[in-house]
Amino acid sequence: MVELATGLAQRGHSVRVAVFYRRGPLAAELERHGIEVLDLKKKGRWDVAGFFARTVRLLRRVRPDVLYSYLGGANIVAAATSRLVPGMRLVWSIRSSNVDLDRYDWTHRLAYRLECTMSGLPDAIIANSFTGRDFAVAQGFPVGRISVVPNGIDTGRFRPDTGLRDGQRRAWGLEPHDVAVGILARLDAMKDHSTFLKAAALLAKERPDLRFICVGQGPEREALVALVAKLGISSCVLFVGEADPVAALNGFDVACSSSMTEGFPNAVAEAMACGKPCAVTDAGDSGSIVGDLGAVVETGDHEALARAIIGVIEARSPQRSVAARQRIVDHFSRDAMIEGTLAVFDRTIEMNRHG
Repeated sequence: MVELATGLAQRGHSVRVAVFYRRGPLAAELERHGIEVLDLKKKGRWDVAGFFARTVRLLRRVRPDVLYSYLGGANIVAAATSRLVPGMRLVWSIRSSNVDLDRYDWTHRLAYRLECTMSGLPDAIIANSFTGRDFAVAQGFPVGRISVVPNGIDTGRFRPDTGLRDGQRRAWGLEPHDVAVGILARLDAMKDHSTFLKAAALLAKERPDLRFICVGQGPEREALVALVAKLGISSCVLFVGEADPVAALNGFDVACSSSMTEGFPNAVAEAMACGKPCAVTDAGDSGSIVGDLGAVVETGDHEALARAIIGVIEARSPQRSVAARQRIVDHFSRDAMIEGTLAVFDRTIEMNRHG
């Protein structure tokens, strides 16, 4: 979202970003590019009436040509408020696929059912993956309104950097001969770190030079730390919390994604932009991003993931690193995402002008 907002602003468009809660470092990144961040000051899950009223007042004051909402909760709020702002076009986004709602509480399940019911309200819907589009259509979303615009990677920022690599590996306490197999993802049930860690337990018996790095925070941390202890691999697994993603990915030798569900997995494409080979589960569009430059296995299969990691390690070469980066440059650029999204916006505005 930050990449899109800043890219649109750089092309001369007036862009504002409204957030439910103002927190986290990306708000400052937006403001650094001159983009106003509007805080809707949501007080919590059950702050509904006041939050709704503040959102309507904000939209009536700003009167945007297009309101573009990210994630399910925002899609619902945007749909509920859009008809109260004359002339504004509504575009939803779909950012995931094949979500297993049984892993979440009843409020998430109710929200998704409501989102499906309201999916005829937006003027257009942008899915960031073909898998996400197909899943949404199967749940009742209108296929004729959905365009696929893959996420775009800032390949000027995400690139191989020897200096960052050396500094990051020193910070993690790695030796020069250690092979770092890393996963960059929030510690959430859908990212299925347990499959990654079970694969690590198999590999640790064969390869004492492997180190498994988990970058990210989330609600599953305590359970995952306990699993590491149970598997007896505490000596070769590091939970490093939040980190600069460019430095972290450069610090890896192999990047992994063990997700059960994805839309467009940014971390996979970012890793490839940094020249890293990837071993991934077949979640979302992971397989189409990696292509033949990495390994793709079924979700939830830790034995297959372990074999894939070893295969990727053994196939590493400077030529494959260059090819991995070039694939992202050629097919998943930031500019392509911005232009594709803007084309959808332009179509919805033109529809409004013609009735």
